[in-house]
Order: sequence, then structure tokens, then C-alpha cells
Amino acid sequence: MIFEPSQIFNALVGGALIGLSASTMLLLKGRVTGISGIFSGALSLKKDDLWKLFFVLGLLAGGLFLQFVRPSSFDITLDLSMPRIIVAGLLVGFGTRLGSGCTSGHGVCGVSRFSKRSIVATLCFIISGVLTVSLFGVS
Repeated sequence: MIFEPSQIFNALVGGALIGLSASTMLLLKGRVTGISGIFSGALSLKKDDLWKLFFVLGLLAGGLFLQFVRPSSFDITLDLSMPRIIVAGLLVGFGTRLGSGCTSGHGVCGVSRFSKRSIVATLCFIISGVLTVSLFGVS
């Protein structure tokens, strides 16, 4: 697979923004930017967790903004049935709970803090992804 310079640039900028966001959250709130935990807290709607609701709304607003500014970013075709997509989503949710966090929490925030648990979890995510693609041919 050959990457175009714009793809490399976009990946570098995106990675830098994710790192900056995670670092900012840790510095300002003292919290790890794990999306599953933030999303779960946003659903509880406790007064102390109100920021989590705004965080999730900000993620959604960012997606809507990108859809408006660059709709071609969403030109993705999946040749998967809806039941298969639903099962995949449920498995991801189950794995997130089982692994005490999601890929963003472990992979971005945990590994950068040298958390042994997060390093093991991230290795498990990567190995599971490789096996899934190898077994089911989804790319």
C-alpha cells in the first residue's frame, strides 16, 4: 500500500491533536481521556459529570462540522450486513468493559504513562485486530 503525502500529513496532524487533547485533559482535569469512561459518565448525568456530557457533545459536533466542511471524509463503503455490524459493536462494548477501558484510554493515555496494564491491553487490541482481519478478511 502506497500512502500519499496528504495522508501522511493528515495522520501526523491528527495524532498530534489527539496527543495534545489527551495531555490537556490530564493537565487541566487530572483525568485520562478514555472515551468509554467519559461516555459512561455522560449517561449518568450527575452534576460532577456534566463536563463529560459536553465532551461527548463536542465529539459529535466535531463530526458534524467535518461532515459540513469535508463530506468526502465519510465516503466509506462497508459490505457488511446490519446484524454483523450490531454484533461487532456489542463485542466492542463488551471488550471495553472487560478490559477496563477502550483503545483511546489504554492506547493513547495508558501507554504514554507507561501503565503495564494499558500496555498489555493495547497489545491485546492489536493482536485481536490482526486475527480478526486475518480470519474474516475484513479490511
